[in-house]
Amino acid sequence: MIYHPEKYSIRDERMKPFIDRNEIWNFINNTDSSKERVREVIAKSLNKNRLSLEETAVLINAKDPKLIEKIKQGAKLLKEKVYGQRIVLFAPLYIGNRCTNNCAYCGYKASNKSVQRVTLNKEELIKQVKELEDVGQKRLILVYGEHPKYNAEFIAESVKTVYGVKSGNGEIRRVNINAAPLDIDDFRTVKRAAIGTYQVFQETYDPETYAKVHLAGKKKDYDWRLTALDRAQEAGIDDVGIGALFGLYDWRFELLSLVRHVNHFETVYKVGPHTISFPRIQYASELDIDKSNIVSDDEFTRLVAILRLAVPYTGLILTAREPIEIRDEIMQFGVSQIDGGTNIQMKGYSDKNSDKQNINKEQFQINDNRSLSEIMDELISKKYIPSFCTACYRLGRTGEHFMEFSVPGFIKRYCTPNAILTLAEYLEDYANTETKQKGYELINEKLCELNDSKYVDKIKKRLNQIKNGKRDLYF
Repeated sequence: MIYHPEKYSIRDERMKPFIDRNEIWNFINNTDSSKERVREVIAKSLNKNRLSLEETAVLINAKDPKLIEKIKQGAKLLKEKVYGQRIVLFAPLYIGNRCTNNCAYCGYKASNKSVQRVTLNKEELIKQVKELEDVGQKRLILVYGEHPKYNAEFIAESVKTVYGVKSGNGEIRRVNINAAPLDIDDFRTVKRAAIGTYQVFQETYDPETYAKVHLAGKKKDYDWRLTALDRAQEAGIDDVGIGALFGLYDWRFELLSLVRHVNHFETVYKVGPHTISFPRIQYASELDIDKSNIVSDDEFTRLVAILRLAVPYTGLILTAREPIEIRDEIMQFGVSQIDGGTNIQMKGYSDKNSDKQNINKEQFQINDNRSLSEIMDELISKKYIPSFCTACYRLGRTGEHFMEFSVPGFIKRYCTPNAILTLAEYLEDYANTETKQKGYELINEKLCELNDSKYVDKIKKRLNQIKNGKRDLYF
């Protein structure tokens, strides 16, 4: 692994690469996974304790189907303990697909001449946001290629534009970012635009594989990408998201490396990442990878359950890359956020003919094409509380302050009531008659489960305010 000292100032010595390939493989190859040890590790996690690398490796190495089922059931129980039955919803919005990188797995690679290159201008961006607001979206993640045009000022300006769009009762209350790594000053520029989470995925934590699949562009630099979110932290962005693209290398290595990344943040910055993503390789235009590490459905559901047990207080994001049946299964094992009504084609939300996927207009193939209204109705039917809550971020409950609430488990006290309030907004403004009826039946059920009568009275008062036209109420 090569460290480039010229990229970091003396005070940034802590921003050095922290993945030791031999260390990761040593845990995988030399960790006992007896029945007793697996059960001990699950029990520790259910007491809301973070797992070590060795303990996570115990779960990774479990082979007995009965033990794997115990891992999944443990993850399901832990998710309910920490987050309750709420599922946070968001939508991705691609701002520009120009890119100077050549990544073997990506349809937007610079060498792909088939892809249609688009960068939204201000008017086009406003049009997309209005389309999203008009179906009830409140949370977006803006996605950018790595290109000189998409610099910090461009990102900040697009964020400000999104926040400024209002359509009826619709508004975007949180804008997350998925974009290229920046230096500290540029991260500060983006922070001033009031962004939410800044995501940078390492894609693969194995340096050798990384070099094979990143063929050209700034993204070739493994270390610069690995330490990107350290620079974000130095710039004051304490809400960051990490992820690995499963299928590029051995899933066991990637999973344990994600936990190592979490350890790094907790050790250096006293707070872990706000979210972890675990996308799987999907078909893309001119896809050119070694398929020997493709992750099966069984492996995928298992690794998500292990990840939930390993990091109890980090949000897990499941995207529309996955087909409906896999999404339905995995949501039980600890997922806290999903996208809904997803369209990743450039200008796709306003293009009424974009229900048929055009692989030359999108980065990769998505496999869940349901509308937001369909997903909302199904979540409600399955007794999940769909949530568009943004309260923690807007009240400053991020970083260390968020950990003060979430680690003891108190965050559930805020999450469930706020999820109920945002669901009521959706039911009043966007739901059809049947979904609205089912939604309020669910809300009444959840209120009966809360054992604090004074708190329930406060929630009911705000629900009445929402029914009378008041919006954006939260605890």
